[in-house]
Amino acid sequence: MNRLSSISLITLALIGAACTDPAPSSTAMTATQSTDSTSQAHAQTSASIPKISVQLYSVKEDLKADFKQTLTQIAAMGFSGVEFAGDFGPYADDPQGLKTYLESLGLQASGAHVRLKHFNADNFASSVAFYQTLGVDSVIVPWDERANDPEKINELVSDLNKLNKQLKAEGLRFGYHNHDEEFETYQQHTFWDQIARNTTDDFVMQMDVGWVAYAEKNPVLYINRYPNRTQTTHFKAKLPKSFVATEEFAGKRAIIGEDMTDWPAVINSNIAVGGTQWFVVEQEEYPDGLTPLEAVALSKKGLDRIIEKL
Repeated sequence: MNRLSSISLITLALIGAACTDPAPSSTAMTATQSTDSTSQAHAQTSASIPKISVQLYSVKEDLKADFKQTLTQIAAMGFSGVEFAGDFGPYADDPQGLKTYLESLGLQASGAHVRLKHFNADNFASSVAFYQTLGVDSVIVPWDERANDPEKINELVSDLNKLNKQLKAEGLRFGYHNHDEEFETYQQHTFWDQIARNTTDDFVMQMDVGWVAYAEKNPVLYINRYPNRTQTTHFKAKLPKSFVATEEFAGKRAIIGEDMTDWPAVINSNIAVGGTQWFVVEQEEYPDGLTPLEAVALSKKGLDRIIEKL
């Protein structure tokens, strides 16, 4: 179940290996025993795979054009949930109505990206009530300009800790979402480390794998460094920022399964160490003229294929 393959996220020697396959057992095994063990391991892995949702920012223009139809198309792709990013369509003042509509499509709210301003003194009570009614149990700060500012990072951490206590009292999990900037160097580690090391263990470190790849860092290293902190993970395909399209890497593009990320290693680390409950597909690039919905569908299929092979 916990097969951790060697990391090959960036094969240009930009990152170091974090996980290796366990040493093979010295005990002889018959072909039948081997087949049975493999089948059992596959069944266990399949049973432990987190549910899959999509970050609705991926299809933000489609939502504006036809909110309900876009959600219907998302459901038809086989997603179990959606993560909101501020657009609630005709349900902006009706969280119960939105929850009911999601349920009619077989979807649930896997979480929501919410800027800090929505939890200030004037907005806290109404925001909490909205997300509680919608059925959201995790709210994540998607970005803050202080996150890679050496003079302001600790101010941000203080604000995050304070709000985490407030939201925990309301039954909501709270966390922060990375871009590439959080993986810049800060005091012999990174800004991401600074946030993780100075927040409590119940604070969600929502990793965006795509931005970690773009920053030319190893996502498995950071998942393993902070056990049970990666309760939700953004599955986004991005190529490293220094990527050069050579013949060896021809055809690589920002679609899950067609990029350079070692997704099996990420998935196994999520399951074995991260405490991950949701894989959240996000698409910010639409290569080769694909529409956002087409790109999301391809990344979902790519992820499904990867999972099937585990």
